[in-house]
Amino acid sequence: MPFLGQDWRSPGQSWVKTEEGWKKTTADDKNNNVSVQSFCKEAEEEESFNKENLLLSFSYDMAAKKRKKRPNEQQHKNFHREKWIYVHKGSTKERHGYCTLGEAFNRLDFCSAIKDTRRFNYVVRLLELIAKSQLPSLSGVAQKNYMNILERVVQKVLDDQQNVRPIKELLQTLYVSLCGLVQDMGKSVLVGNINIWVHRMENILQWQQQLDNIQINRPTNTGMTLTDLPVSLQLNIMHRLSDGRDLVSLGQVCPELGTLTEDRLLWKKLCQYHFTDRQIRKRLMVSDKGHLEWKKMYFKLSRCYPHREQYSDTLHFCTHCHILFWKDINHPCTANNPESCTMSLSPQDFINLFKF
Repeated sequence: MPFLGQDWRSPGQSWVKTEEGWKKTTADDKNNNVSVQSFCKEAEEEESFNKENLLLSFSYDMAAKKRKKRPNEQQHKNFHREKWIYVHKGSTKERHGYCTLGEAFNRLDFCSAIKDTRRFNYVVRLLELIAKSQLPSLSGVAQKNYMNILERVVQKVLDDQQNVRPIKELLQTLYVSLCGLVQDMGKSVLVGNINIWVHRMENILQWQQQLDNIQINRPTNTGMTLTDLPVSLQLNIMHRLSDGRDLVSLGQVCPELGTLTEDRLLWKKLCQYHFTDRQIRKRLMVSDKGHLEWKKMYFKLSRCYPHREQYSDTLHFCTHCHILFWKDINHPCTANNPESCTMSLSPQDFINLFKF
């Protein structure tokens, strides 16, 4: 096929026969008295120069990567300090992917929330629900963050000597769940090496032992005690307890308090607070004298139905801008009345929010 277009040879080129064969030369090459040896030297110098530049560029790239990692490491330390996040449930042109439970657990500020007495019970309940069924759905970073937050919760209880029983129940629930999940490690249920999770289970047993060894010291002051108050005030204080196990523990302090904790009206209001009328009618228990056994009904209902949950502070979700935030944080909502489109989330509602 003929070559259509400008000749690829520049003007002045010619073929010269040498010992090695035919070579192409130009008029400029004839005028330049450059020997083969000098050309080789220049080639070697150029090659060494290129190698030096390559090494310098490689070292520069490595240093640049290290410099880029430093801000990310600093950013990782501040990773769990966001007060609100945007919950996106679908891919758009501006945002791809979905917001998962692990992502929300990582980005929301749960570390500071456990220091707040209003949010402590909320976070503990959320940790318990995740331990029961949602732990495999968390990413590796979220699972590690889960254990770190749990460690801080245990340390807070050990320091304050308060809320011991809920944390014991949380650790027991988590340990039972991990015993079943570790057996399925080959099915990629949990992220990470099995030895890491065995070590974490050993930490849980150690935390349980530390909680069992807590000894609450009796106050040294000899001021007024609960038994020194009038009976009406004692009953008023007991009516403000929302857990029947607390009433049983209080009744074991002394015989006088034990008699007051057997008050039928006390247990009746406790049943009506936690359970519906329909649930109570299904579990009626009548004594030989024809009276309703409210105390026995309470513990029977507790085994069949969940208790009513009430928290001082909860997470809120804005249905208008899809922002998940704590109650005291002003989220950037563009609605005319942001409070009208805001709903409070229980721990179970928080988990259900990420079930697509």
